[in-house]
Amino acid sequence: MKAAVLHELGKPPRCEDFAEPTAGANEVIVQVRASSLKSVDKQLAAGSHYASPREFPVICGTDGVGLLPDGTRVFFGGPRRPFGAMAQRTVAPAAYCFPLPDALGDATAAALPNPGVSALLSLNHRAKVLKGETILILGATGVTGKLAVQIAKLLGAGRVVASGRNPQSLEKLRALGADATIQLNQSDEELKKAFAKEAGEAGFQVVIDYVWGRPTEILFAAITRHEFAVVNSETRLVQVGESAGPTISLPAAVLRSTALTILGTAGIPPRDVLVAAMQQVLDWGAKRALQIETESVPLSEIEEVWQRPDLAGRRIVVIP
Repeated sequence: MKAAVLHELGKPPRCEDFAEPTAGANEVIVQVRASSLKSVDKQLAAGSHYASPREFPVICGTDGVGLLPDGTRVFFGGPRRPFGAMAQRTVAPAAYCFPLPDALGDATAAALPNPGVSALLSLNHRAKVLKGETILILGATGVTGKLAVQIAKLLGAGRVVASGRNPQSLEKLRALGADATIQLNQSDEELKKAFAKEAGEAGFQVVIDYVWGRPTEILFAAITRHEFAVVNSETRLVQVGESAGPTISLPAAVLRSTALTILGTAGIPPRDVLVAAMQQVLDWGAKRALQIETESVPLSEIEEVWQRPDLAGRRIVVIP
């Protein structure tokens, strides 16, 4: 069969022949129809992710859409190495195959669940968003950030502030539910003022942070109080990504003057939580309550498309 085969960390995979998979206990063979190319796939192949492969050759791709032997169309995750989702066939745990609604086409069904579930879990499972709260999405112009804006509104957020570097993408976010936008590519002082203005007296109750680095430092500077005052609102920040930098400087005054709680995404949640989130995202997708832009490319072009720069909020979907 044909597959996106990786021979060495730091190199793009190539479309070439690979041995057929066989299913073990509690596994199924999946006839793959589509698989999305995500940042985590590139990180795994580059060797920059904690779960990067150590034995080669290996097929790239962590999830996708395909048919089970009985014809059921599913979204699947966690294919067993050396097999991956970017292949004509793969092997996956039966427990991580989710039947798909007919209303979702293959490309959307491949692209939506991973970032959609991630955004939903960050907002609902980790931040525990309450209706009426004000939410800041730091890094809202990426695929997951765009979905986070939409999901925040679906969960009942009173106000959603979207921040990012791409002005065209930020403008589009208003149509997806953002009540206000902040451009991150301005001077530190202007960005600090923008954060303070949108936070207002009540502040941000939830921050979903896909950027970390300098923008997060400036946000903390904007919410730090410089006088003794009663704090009536807690800020729960969920740290998800690090597109602006892997580390920050955190002054003690930030934590002493504000009710700030910093949370991680905490890895993979319990299965019942994951299944509920998957079902909710698929339901929203089938009802067209969530929008995601995709671009389909054939598996034969994987080496070329792998080296393209990330698209502004659009997900590449590989078709075997």
